[in-house]
Amino acid sequence: MNETKLISKNKKAYFDYEILDTYEAWISLKWYEVKSIRAWNVNLKWAYISFLTWDAVIKWMHIWLLDNSTNKALISPIVDRKIFLHRKTINLLREKSKEPWKTVIPLEIYGKWNLIKIKVWLVIWRKEYNKKQLLKERTLDKEAKMMMKKYI
Repeated sequence: MNETKLISKNKKAYFDYEILDTYEAWISLKWYEVKSIRAWNVNLKWAYISFLTWDAVIKWMHIWLLDNSTNKALISPIVDRKIFLHRKTINLLREKSKEPWKTVIPLEIYGKWNLIKIKVWLVIWRKEYNKKQLLKERTLDKEAKMMMKKYI
């Protein structure tokens, strides 16, 4: 049984970026962060992946603590968290992200069995005219589906 439960998704990124490649990574979390993520207290909107000398780090991922936490005032929701990928993958993503208009971002965080994993994607920025074209295509598809429903 491959049970995956989607916890959070960065919907705006699907519109702003074109997806080039996908990787699955583990994320280093503390126990109270795991409890908060399982309670859907996480936001990936401005999160991105930064590369240090040997590690990949996720930055600007917000994890809000649960209301019953005792040290809520002492813990920041924005902390750099280490993600675990293979060394070759880290080197490949570091080199690809140095190319113009390319970046590495997390788009989904999900639970797989008892683990919390993150989907890391190599993406390229969409130009403004590409976004307009995408909106036109979506509206045409929606209208075509409506017309098909009308005649069936």
